[in-house]
Amino acid sequence: MSRIGKKPVKIPAGVEVNIEGNTVTVKGPKGKLTRQFPAEITISREGEELQVSRPSDAKPHRALHGLSRALLQNMVDGVTRGFEKGLELVGVGYRAAKQGNKLVLSVGYSHPVEMVPGEGLEIEVPAPNKVIVKGIDKEAVGALAAKIRDVRPPEPYKGKGIKYEGEYIRRKVGKTGAKGGKK
Repeated sequence: MSRIGKKPVKIPAGVEVNIEGNTVTVKGPKGKLTRQFPAEITISREGEELQVSRPSDAKPHRALHGLSRALLQNMVDGVTRGFEKGLELVGVGYRAAKQGNKLVLSVGYSHPVEMVPGEGLEIEVPAPNKVIVKGIDKEAVGALAAKIRDVRPPEPYKGKGIKYEGEYIRRKVGKTGAKGGKK
């Protein structure tokens, strides 16, 4: 059995879970999330816990078992605590600003790049070189953070660009060996 899949998902106080067939709706203090799970996976409520089970030990069922449990846990965590992803802007003149609901990035292009967060997502700019994406849906938070990072991914020579908080950029040496030119 899947180690992750067999662990029950605890439902904290203040969270309401509704299971209709293979669609699960989770309501909590931060909002409401709905997700449709694969038909092969069975989700049942046992007291203050959710249990995920699979029909057989076939490889696709084993994979879906752990995935479904993890997605369910992320839904519960999202409506209680929420998720956030931090990004850092590294480079001379690289900065971020918030204008209304939009994020405006000045990252070395001839024009500023504007990004609008999706529904249920929030962008904070605590410093000109720092951006924080917050929301209740872990998948959406990660997708928006990746979209922001893709505007100017970090380059390996100087490390300039937009990187995740704590991300290590593997650096390359550069042209130090090519001195003097061709003779």
